[in-house]
Formats: sequence, structure tokens, C-alpha cells
Amino acid sequence: MNQIISLFAIYIALFLFGMTVMRQGLLHMQRGKMASLLEKAVDHPLKSLLIGLVVTAILQSSSAVMIMTVGLVAGGLIPFKHSIGIILGANIGTVVTLEIIAFDLSWLIFPLILIGIPLLMTKSQFLFCLGCLFFGFSSILIAMNGFGTLAYPLSSLTTVYEWIVSTNEHDALALTVGVVISAIIQSSSAVTAIAMSFMNEQLLNLPAGISIMIGANLGTCMTAWLASLGGTRESKLTAYAHIWVNLIGVTLFFPFIAYFAQWVGSIATMPSVQLAHAALVFNLLSSLLILPFINHFSKFVTWMHGGKKELL
Repeated sequence: MNQIISLFAIYIALFLFGMTVMRQGLLHMQRGKMASLLEKAVDHPLKSLLIGLVVTAILQSSSAVMIMTVGLVAGGLIPFKHSIGIILGANIGTVVTLEIIAFDLSWLIFPLILIGIPLLMTKSQFLFCLGCLFFGFSSILIAMNGFGTLAYPLSSLTTVYEWIVSTNEHDALALTVGVVISAIIQSSSAVTAIAMSFMNEQLLNLPAGISIMIGANLGTCMTAWLASLGGTRESKLTAYAHIWVNLIGVTLFFPFIAYFAQWVGSIATMPSVQLAHAALVFNLLSSLLILPFINHFSKFVTWMHGGKKELL
């Protein structure tokens, strides 16, 4: 049992490592242009959303974009109200990773490693960053393959089996699991990837997988909140806005999980692809519903969290 759990923890670490390597490679390749792009996204909500979407899709991490956004708001480069559009775009952009890994790309592992490792040893910054991209993505694919191979051994453990049965029967428990695990490992993509692997092995049903996914979206808000601690009043408002965006989405979708799952099940057959599409629809609709009301939403967040008073 200890060996299985240790391997599972290693694969989680490998997934997060792969995402970090890819992100760092892309950040160095852009030489700070991502933060500059975010800084310029202040004159229109739709423009802010699109830039947040593109930057997140490139960096493969909404958490990284949120940390940059909180930092820019704390530095007075972006007003709090205009950061909301970036938040909405980041939520949509983060599903690009899920749409890619939903398909079986294990055949790419060896070629990516074969190309990536030599590039990591070059002196050219561009080639080194490209090596980070290939090597990081191969690490993610290895982790995904590992999750799949460990799904059944893990389910054979009594505690894990009981947990799987409970989440399949109780969507609220699945939602809570998504929130807690995502808050701990600071990656909604990793949590959703694990759910995909269990679904592909027919261990988790689609409603449970969707519940875990939307819970993971809420749990990952912890990253921006931690980044805002000790910051300015507006940077804290940005972190709270991120929480409220996802909380509103969860509140709107959760009562209709069964119907949502039924619809998603009709547009795709592979379980992991179904969950990836569900994540896309959830984040897209949640963001687009708030976009026309950004002014009202910013006033609501400001009112909820102390107005002009110092935030705790």
C-alpha cells in the first residue's frame, strides 16, 4: 500500500514539475513580455479577458497569471476593476492544458524526451526554453500515464475504494474533495487530470468528475489569496474577486450537475475528453456571465470586503 501511495505522490510531483518547467521556459522565452501584456490590458473588459486567456493558455497556469496580476495591482500598474477581466480570461485559458492531455499522447513521451534533453544542454536561450517546453510536456504525459496505471491498484485499497464509491454517490463530497486537494497541491489542472485518469478506468462517473473539477477551480484560488497577503488593499480585492468568480460559477452549475453531465456525455464518448469539455463550458460560461457586469461586480467585491477600510 505504501508503495502505491508513494508512486501516486511521485506522479503528482512529476505533473507539477512538468508544468513548472514548461512555464519557466515560456517565461524566459518571452523575457517578461507576459507581465507587460497584462499591464496594457486595462482599457476594456473584453481586451483584458482576451489577454488573460492568451497569456494563461501560453503559460499553462492560471495561478501564475493570477500571481502576476496581483503583483501588478499591488504595484499600482493595473486598477482592481480592470484586473477582473484578466481573471475571467485566465479561467478560460487554463482549460487548454486539459483539452490537450485529455487525449492519449503517450506515444509522444520518448520523442519529446529525446529532443528536449539535448536542447536543455545548449547555450542558446531560445533552444533551452524550447527544451524546457518539450521536457516539461513529456513529464506531464508520463505523470498522466502513471495516474492511469495506478488507478486500479489505488481503487483496490479499502479506504480509496470507499472514497470513490462515496464521491460517485454524493456530488457534494466530490466537490469538497476537488476544493481541498486543489488548495493543497495548488493546481486545478493536476486534480482534474487525476479525475480524468480515474474516469478513463471507469472508476469515477461523469457527475463526480465534473464536481471534482469545479471544486478544483475554487480550491486553486488559494494561490492568489496567499500571494495577496501583506499586499495592498486592491491586490487583496483582486484575490477575493478571483474567489467570487469561481464561487459564483460553482453556485450556478452545481445544482444542475446531473443535467450538465448528461449533456456533456452526449457530445463526447471518451471520459477524459468529456471532462475537458465540461471544464471548458464551465469556465467559459462562468466568465461570460460576469463580463457584462464587471463594474457592478467590482463594486460588489469592494463592498463585501471592507470598502475603503483596511482588509484583514
